[in-house]
Amino acid sequence: MSFIRTIVGTIGAYVIYLLMWLFGSRRRAAENPWLAGPVGGPYIGDEPYEKTAREEGLSLERQAGAGGLLTDFSALESPTFHSSQVDPKIRDFYEGTAGFSLDTWATTYFPARLALWLLVQTISRRVNQLNFPLDGLEMARGMTSEIVLLRRPEGSIKYTGWYRCIRATGRSIYTGFYMTESIPAQEGNCVKVVFPMPNGNATVILRPENCPHGGLKLTSAGNSFGDVGFYRIGKRRDGTLRVWRVQSLHEEFHLYVEEGELRCDHAVRFLGFPVLSLHFRITGSPSRVADSGIS
Repeated sequence: MSFIRTIVGTIGAYVIYLLMWLFGSRRRAAENPWLAGPVGGPYIGDEPYEKTAREEGLSLERQAGAGGLLTDFSALESPTFHSSQVDPKIRDFYEGTAGFSLDTWATTYFPARLALWLLVQTISRRVNQLNFPLDGLEMARGMTSEIVLLRRPEGSIKYTGWYRCIRATGRSIYTGFYMTESIPAQEGNCVKVVFPMPNGNATVILRPENCPHGGLKLTSAGNSFGDVGFYRIGKRRDGTLRVWRVQSLHEEFHLYVEEGELRCDHAVRFLGFPVLSLHFRITGSPSRVADSGIS
């Protein structure tokens, strides 16, 4: 069975490379600095944190007791987004993520769950990255949550890593690098999350939006290259990038406070069909770390 899975996974990987070649475009990294981000080797797991720290001359802090996905939530302020209108509980979560725990429920949908099942059972299992739960039982014991800080020599944070695994199996759901980023098609900064993959990465760029009652929406629904969206990036031997903006894949995070509790709904859609929904109840208190900012 494992041999068959390896063969199917290899075929699946080549299909993705073919799609990147067909629908992607060649880009010069120097001309598109907003696409820069860590890349992975053959196996992902938690290895990209050490690999990135070594290659970029950064110090690495695992199991950080303090720190958040965003050092300063107000870095997202823009003419179209007002950070001061967001509920303080949401801001506290982003600035002090290490102090919070998450209870999780997962739902997958037919027919898109068939494609998700194939992706997870072949490619995700093999490289140990993006092992999305395929049914609610996988999440019965929840997920682990580790904040990883990668600092420049002078002490400022370049990347915040968020490493999450399915507690029951130890498989990596997300090996992510978080930062804020200015992109060509948006005013102000967006939230950028990089998921290393073999010889490249999957990069999701999310636009912040204000919601009623102090809620926050982060959405990847954009219009064209240079806008928010899902970018599958391959690093070529000559140093250029092969970039495929997957127009039909959208993610949305909705954070809100309900009866005093912080909650998050995470939805993934492909070709307009729902693929995966993750629902989080977030508890704890902020655990911040002093820093001059992420960039």
